[in-house]
Amino acid sequence: MTQDKDNRDEIGDNHIASSAQTPLRADAFTISDEEKMAMIRKDVENILYTLGMDLTDDSIKGTPNRVAKMFVKEIFGGLNPAKKPGSSTFENKYKYGEMLVEKNITVYSTCEHHLLPIVGRAHIAYISNGSVIGLSKMNRIVDFYAKRPQVQERLTMQIVQELQAILGTDDVACIIDAKHLCVNSRGIRDIESSTVTSEFGGKFKEENVRRELLEYIKLETRF
Repeated sequence: MTQDKDNRDEIGDNHIASSAQTPLRADAFTISDEEKMAMIRKDVENILYTLGMDLTDDSIKGTPNRVAKMFVKEIFGGLNPAKKPGSSTFENKYKYGEMLVEKNITVYSTCEHHLLPIVGRAHIAYISNGSVIGLSKMNRIVDFYAKRPQVQERLTMQIVQELQAILGTDDVACIIDAKHLCVNSRGIRDIESSTVTSEFGGKFKEENVRRELLEYIKLETRF
């Protein structure tokens, strides 16, 4: 039992992912959001009570309900496939054949090992093979996959795989640069470090194409 616990702790501290797919049970959505919130509310009450908090205090008595609502409706809302953003595409009538880059997309996610925030930026690019997608849809895809207990490597892969399926092309890339509060605020407590992950598909595996993407990302945006 001690060995199993040590293995679990080591996996969590080293941010090892078990799969490219979010590990969901088959019965994940057999109960309603309201039922989930009621169960989580009780669990949070138990945690706070165990820690010694006075749940009758005006400042904290609403915390279990707020946390339950936040978990189900907000920061973990991307677990529910019903909330997946629409994936409509449009014909590339203007025949734009170069890469399109959407950079500095805000990422707010949650580390699945310690349930602490991951905060950073995502940069997405694709080369059209006949279809294009609305710019805001890329932001929504990032937000959807980020709103779940995550590992940054998996998040990067899921974004690329989703866009490849929508656009019908392998020529998609994603780079994420993010801070993990499980590193910055606990454990080693290194407040300066960030984690960079990337996934390059199709033409983006070619050195010259990848280099071009990196140059675009480095461009300063002026208004």
